[in-house]
Amino acid sequence: MTSQTLSVGRQRASSPAAEGSTTSSRRQRPAWLFLAPFAIMYLLFLVGPTLYMIVASFFNTSLVRGGLGSFAGLHNYAEMLGRADFRSGMWHTLLFTILTTPPLVILSFVFAVLANRMRRGQWFFRLTFFLPFILPSASIALIWVAIFTPDTGLLNMVQGWIGMSPTAVLADPKWAMVGVALATVWWTIGFNFVLYLAGLQDVPREVYEAAAIDGASPWQQIRYLTIPLLGRTTTLVVLLQIIASLKIFDQIFLMTSGGPGQSTNVALTFIAGVGFTDNRIGAASAASVLLFIVIIIIAAARQGLARLQESRA
Repeated sequence: MTSQTLSVGRQRASSPAAEGSTTSSRRQRPAWLFLAPFAIMYLLFLVGPTLYMIVASFFNTSLVRGGLGSFAGLHNYAEMLGRADFRSGMWHTLLFTILTTPPLVILSFVFAVLANRMRRGQWFFRLTFFLPFILPSASIALIWVAIFTPDTGLLNMVQGWIGMSPTAVLADPKWAMVGVALATVWWTIGFNFVLYLAGLQDVPREVYEAAAIDGASPWQQIRYLTIPLLGRTTTLVVLLQIIASLKIFDQIFLMTSGGPGQSTNVALTFIAGVGFTDNRIGAASAASVLLFIVIIIIAAARQGLARLQESRA
């Protein structure tokens, strides 16, 4: 009787834990069911192709022939690093990043600060700045190609009104990249604007009211309150913008196709040409891996610099 009583007591003592674990597992099932579609798509269309790209970069894989082809080792990497057009494409990619990242960070911050100070009609400014971002890249390309069209474009009309000679922006090697950068800034500034505006709305208004009572001017409030308080938001915006600019493809492909000449040929247009025009998937994969390494290095350097600044602060 004593042993039976002890066994029953043990079962009763262990039953709440067992019931708790069963309940928690039941609660986790709906979460896994909701995550399963995204996880499957993520594995099929991101992780899978990335692994295939890395493997194919070591083979003479062709778009025409099936399979991976013959083993090439590091030959594809050596070839890509030795090609002048690949190095030129990487430089143009960095140039585009330099042209777009500062204005997309600074202007979005300025516009977010101005919109946040609006007591009425703030929804209008949100809509105005974010609306271009939801447009497809093809629409943006058509709009700005029409603006830059010689003789009949809006830019040439404005230049004529103020007495300037017309400029064929997209046909001039000196100005083509600037034109694409200008279109990109107009198109994507809304995303950074929303991020900054969300960060500003998390800052209590009492902080600014106290600063105003102490005699701080609006510029002093921005310099000594807004900019430091939005430090993490700025780090995120800069990092996302650098990565997005390094992956430039749509605007270049639709507006200039890498021209005139090779003045706007960036890394991804070069990779697309090698892979889908020359049918050399192995070489294109090697170029993609090199671009991926550059993106990782730049992103890691930016994050390291941000952490260093935070530690010093």
